[in-house]
Amino acid sequence: MENGFAYRLPDGKVLTFDHAPTGAEIAAAIGPGLAKAALAIKVEGQIRDLARTMDTREAAIEIVTRKSADALDIIRHDAAHVMAEAVQELFPGTQVTIGPAIENGFYYDFARDTPFTLDDLPKIEAKMHEIVKRNAPLEREVWDRADAIKYFRDKGEKYKAEIIEDLPGTETITVYRQGEWLDLCRGPHAPSTGSVGDAFKLMKVAGAYWRGDSKNQMLTRIYGTAWRDKKELEAHLTMLEEAEKRDHRKLGREMDLFHLQEEAAGSVFWHPNGWTMYRALETYLRKRLETDGYVEVKTPQLFEKSLFEASGHWQMYGHGMFKVEVGHGHDHEHVQTFGIKPMNCPAHVQIYNHGMKSYRDLPLRMAEFGSCHRNEPSGALHGIMRVRQFTQDDGHIFCMPEQVVEESKRFCALLQRVYADFGFSDVKVKLALRPDVRAGTDEIWDRAETELRDAARQAGLEPEDLPGEGAFYGPKLEYHLTDAIGRTWQCGTLQLDFVLPERLDAEFVAADNSRKRPVMLHRAIFGSVERFIGVLIEHYAGRLPLWLSPTQVVVATITQDADGYAEQVAATLAAKGLRVITDTRNEKINYKVREHMVAKRPILLVVGKREAQERAVAMRRLGSESQTVLPLDQAIADLVAEAAPPQ
Repeated sequence: MENGFAYRLPDGKVLTFDHAPTGAEIAAAIGPGLAKAALAIKVEGQIRDLARTMDTREAAIEIVTRKSADALDIIRHDAAHVMAEAVQELFPGTQVTIGPAIENGFYYDFARDTPFTLDDLPKIEAKMHEIVKRNAPLEREVWDRADAIKYFRDKGEKYKAEIIEDLPGTETITVYRQGEWLDLCRGPHAPSTGSVGDAFKLMKVAGAYWRGDSKNQMLTRIYGTAWRDKKELEAHLTMLEEAEKRDHRKLGREMDLFHLQEEAAGSVFWHPNGWTMYRALETYLRKRLETDGYVEVKTPQLFEKSLFEASGHWQMYGHGMFKVEVGHGHDHEHVQTFGIKPMNCPAHVQIYNHGMKSYRDLPLRMAEFGSCHRNEPSGALHGIMRVRQFTQDDGHIFCMPEQVVEESKRFCALLQRVYADFGFSDVKVKLALRPDVRAGTDEIWDRAETELRDAARQAGLEPEDLPGEGAFYGPKLEYHLTDAIGRTWQCGTLQLDFVLPERLDAEFVAADNSRKRPVMLHRAIFGSVERFIGVLIEHYAGRLPLWLSPTQVVVATITQDADGYAEQVAATLAAKGLRVITDTRNEKINYKVREHMVAKRPILLVVGKREAQERAVAMRRLGSESQTVLPLDQAIADLVAEAAPPQ
C-alpha cells in the first residue's frame, strides 16, 4: 500500500492500518482471544516481540500462540532468563554468562566460586515459580555499546561485558528487563514472565568451560526442561525415565557387549557378544548391497597429506583429523606428514581413477565398511553413540549427470527397505544446504541443491530444509529415524557432489569419446555402525530380534538328569546355524531364568527329566512369564525360521 500498512495472515486475509502497528496491535485487530493468547509475532518467517513496531509496510505475518510450533523455543528462552534471575536472587555475586534454549529445554552457564550441585536445584526451581507468578513484563531496550559495557563491568559481570566487546560494530545491543532484573539478549521473548507457565523442571548440573575452551574458566551449567503444559512435561519425564532404562551403556554391560576405557577414549572394546552382533549386522547389510549392485572395496587408513589437500579435507576439516609425522633419513631430518582418514571418499576416488572408465561402466556403486577416525572433543564423547574411531557403512556412486535422479531414487528405496527391517517406519528427511565455508561455485551449489531436492521428491519424499548444514563439497539428504519411545536419530545420508571429482581429476569417456567428470553420490545407511548399534540397543531396550541377538537360544536344565539331553538339543540347534549355549549349572531353574532374562537372551529352552523322555522342550521367551511345551523338532523348525535375517 502506498500510504498505508498491510499485513497478510496465513489464511490469506489482509489487515490494513494507517500507521505502523506493533505485533500486539495486530493480534488485537484479529480478535481479543488471540491478543490474550499471543506470545510473539512471526514476520516473514522471523520471530519478533509483540511490543516491537513493524518496520515494513507489507509482510506475511503469523501470531505465535502457545499452540504454535514456535512456542516451545520462546517458552524455553524465557525460562532460561527466569532461572538466571532466580539464581542471582538466591546466590548474590553469581555471574550469568550464556543461556540459550536447546532441544527439549534450556540451560544457563554460571560463574561462581562454589559450583552448584543437584541439592541447589529444588530451591532454584521454587524461586523460578515465584518469578513466573510475579508476571513481570519482559521489555526490550536498545543500549549504547559503551554504556552497556560499563554497566556490566561496574556490576561485576565481566563475561557479559566481554560478549558485548566481541560483537560486531554493526550489532544492535539489546537488553531485556523483567522487573528489576535484566540481561543482555537478542530476544525474542514473550510479553511477560508469566508466559513461561509452570510446566518446567531443572534436571542436572554439569561443568562447562567459558566459550567451550578448556583454557578458560570452568563454569557451572544448569539444565532444565520446559513445555507448554504439565501433560507435555510429564510425558517428557516419562520418556526420560524409559530412556534411562534403555541406555545402551547400561544394557551393554548387562548383555556383555562392549566396554570403553580412558586409555583408548572414544574407541570401543567389543566383547564376543557385541562382536557377534556387529558381524550379524554387517553380514545383513553386505547381502543387501550385493543384491543392489554394489562392489565392496577396502582402502588404507593412513594417507600423505597431499591427498587430503587435493580433496580439500586438509583445509576444511584438518582440525578434526589425527595427524602423524614420520621422519626419514639417517637422523629423521626429512619429515613427512600423514593424516588418518576421517572419511573414505578421497580413497574411493583413487580406486575409481585406477584405470580409465567408460560411460558403459557407470553407474559404479562402490561400498566399504571403512574404519575412520575423527578428533572429537572429549566432552562430546558418549558411549558408542559418539566416538573417535568408528566404521562407516560408506558408499560412493559414480554416475553420469543424467543418472543422478534415478540413482538417488534407487538409494532412497534401498534405505527405506533396510530401516523397515529394523522396525523404523517413521523416517523424516531433511535437506542440508550450503554452509558458509564451502568448495565449489554458487552455480554448482544451485544445481546440486535443485537436483537433490528433485530426486527426493521423485522418491516420494518432501525434505525439510536445513540451511547451512551441508558438507563443504555438496548438499545432503539426512534421514532421521524415530525410535520406540519417540526420540529421533540422524543416521543415513545422501550427498550430491560435483566438487570432489573435479578436485581429484576423476573422468570417464563419454559416448562421443570426450572426457567428462562423473558425479559422486556419497551415501550411508547406518552412518556409523557403532552408533547404529547403540540406537538399536535403545530402540529394542536390549530385546533384539532373534537374528541379531548374540546368543539366540539358551538350553537350561532343571535337574542334572537332563544334562545329556540338553547337550543334544544344543548340538542340534547349532548344527542348524543357531547361536546357542547350555546352562547345566547346579542352580535352581528360577535363578537361571532371571539371570538370562537380565542378559536379554531371547529364547530359553528349559529341559528336565520329563522333556528328555518325551523329546520335548519348554520354551520361554524374553519378557514372558509363561512357557510353552513343544516337540523338539517343531521348536527347532520354528526357531530356524524366526532366526533367518530379513531377506
